[in-house]
Amino acid sequence: MGQPDSTTSTLDDFFLHCTELVFIASESGALLHSSRALTSAMSAELLDASSRAGLAPLVHQDDRRSFDEAWEGLRAAAEPMAVDVRLKTADGSFRYFQCTARWVPEKEEVYGTLRDAEERIKHEIKLKLLDAINDHLPICLWAIDERGVFVLHEGKGLAAAGFKPGQFVGLNLFELYPEEGTAMVRKALEGTMSYFVVEIDGVHWESWYLPIQNERGDVTHVVGVTLDITASKRTEQELRGKLQLIERQQQVIRALSTPILQVWDRVLTLPLVGMFDTTRAADVMEGVLREVVRTQAHYAILDLTGIEVMDTETVNHLLKLSSAIRLLGAEGIITGIHPAIAQTLVGLGVDLSSIETRSTLRQGLEHCIRRMGREAR
Repeated sequence: MGQPDSTTSTLDDFFLHCTELVFIASESGALLHSSRALTSAMSAELLDASSRAGLAPLVHQDDRRSFDEAWEGLRAAAEPMAVDVRLKTADGSFRYFQCTARWVPEKEEVYGTLRDAEERIKHEIKLKLLDAINDHLPICLWAIDERGVFVLHEGKGLAAAGFKPGQFVGLNLFELYPEEGTAMVRKALEGTMSYFVVEIDGVHWESWYLPIQNERGDVTHVVGVTLDITASKRTEQELRGKLQLIERQQQVIRALSTPILQVWDRVLTLPLVGMFDTTRAADVMEGVLREVVRTQAHYAILDLTGIEVMDTETVNHLLKLSSAIRLLGAEGIITGIHPAIAQTLVGLGVDLSSIETRSTLRQGLEHCIRRMGREAR
């Protein structure tokens, strides 16, 4: 009876107890040996099916082409191939691994390992995002340690502040700036985040000071993110200026659209033309009452000849205006009611019996003159 091959036994022990994800495969990719750690980590049903097909069935479909190309080039490659691929794991999810493999010609086999690359790839993505932000946004990104020494000083926005990337690295922030200018940085070192907007030499900066803590909660670094918002501030100021101009123009338009005229001694008239809505009605009330007090008017004629449409709420404004005029010791008179408005008022059951009405502005003036003539006797 022959003795067991000690080499085979040692190799089996190695694959049984090795904590790394290692394998031996044929040139075609069929798995000849794999560590128990690898078989435990990967999708069992796919790995079983892949013993002849190799690792390929485990590879995410989007990574399959790059994996196949790398494997096909193994035999001619002078150096080991290394490719990042997503493999289906035991819990059914895909995870990034770095597959490193070498063709061993004397054995006509491929020796390889799989290493978890998820965190490394996430870290590389974060670095790329950070580089993209620094390269394309008007931002200053810096960091200091607990002593105040700069460990990072980057960003496209540094040029607007007159600095170069990396200029402050190795220097102490508290030695570069006076104490009164570093209060927020000191608060960040104590664990308090700061946010503020400041203007320096015509440049507007929006800044955040962020404390970075270790697992014990101790602040080890402070990160400063400063964004040049001068362009947006300029746009905001221009927009505010335009809005103010529009408001002034609207005030002029309202004043021109509601002219209050003193047509006789202590007789005011307000000829209304065009659209008469709730907003305009409120402006009219304010203007008429102010002029009644200023001129000590006895009569205020509201001429509606130029108004063809009026809603219920606007009618209520007119009734309130008439009552307010009466409270000031004057009389409100409505003239020139359009037939369509008269129909609407009747349909709504609006009672105008308490308000003096006339067909035309001329009749309204004649009414005022007669009343004043009787009062003068």
